[in-house]
Parts: sequence; C-alpha cells; structure tokens
Amino acid sequence: MSEQLQTGLIRISDDVVATIAGLAALDTPGIAGMSGGISEGLAKRLSGKNVQKGVSVEVGQLEAAIDLRVIVDYGSPIQDVCQALQLNVREAIENMTGLNVVEVNVKVEGVAFKEEETEDPHRVK
Repeated sequence: MSEQLQTGLIRISDDVVATIAGLAALDTPGIAGMSGGISEGLAKRLSGKNVQKGVSVEVGQLEAAIDLRVIVDYGSPIQDVCQALQLNVREAIENMTGLNVVEVNVKVEGVAFKEEETEDPHRVK
C-alpha cells in the first residue's frame, strides 16, 4: 500500500501484512499452527518466530488478498475454525493497515493431534 499525504508517502510492505496475518491466524482458537507447504515436509508446524510461513499476500494500492496454509487441532469443527480465521485475519489487517482485504483464502494442510503424556513408571524424573 502506498498513500500520498501532504507530509509524504506511506508504504506498507508485503512482509508487514504477512506478519499481521500470521499472528492473527495463530491467535485463532482451533489453529494449531501454520504449514510451510508440501515442499517443506508434511505439514510441518512452525512457531511464532516464523509467522510468515504459510502466508502469501498480494498487496495493492488500497487492497490486499491473503492465502493461508494452516494446521487445525483435531476435534475442532474445521468449517467454523476457518471462518473465524478469515474474520480474525481480515479485521487485524484492515484495522492495522487501513487496507481493504478482498479475500482470505484458507487451505487446511493438516490436523494436529494433542500429544498425551504417558506415565512410564521406569522413567527417571
């Protein structure tokens, strides 16, 4: 985005929009993580440090389109989680940048199972 004001030009980098989208996605209940894509392994989960992984953005002068690749928690209603994700990402980007988000596309690339700790009586603590 770039906007000419009386004081100068304001530009918002694609990376900034991708970071906002990634953080909003990770804050959405039911989202276990972002997926780096098939080329980086089978639905590899990424931490908050790499919030741009799994996020593609196309930013114009006044509008943005977002593509997200996510991993959903097992047992979560995927349709509901994805709709909440779309809303959260749209609101975060529009509120922070002033860009109009025309679409938020979501691709669910995996399901995360909660790891249960098994008590091993022979394990030394």
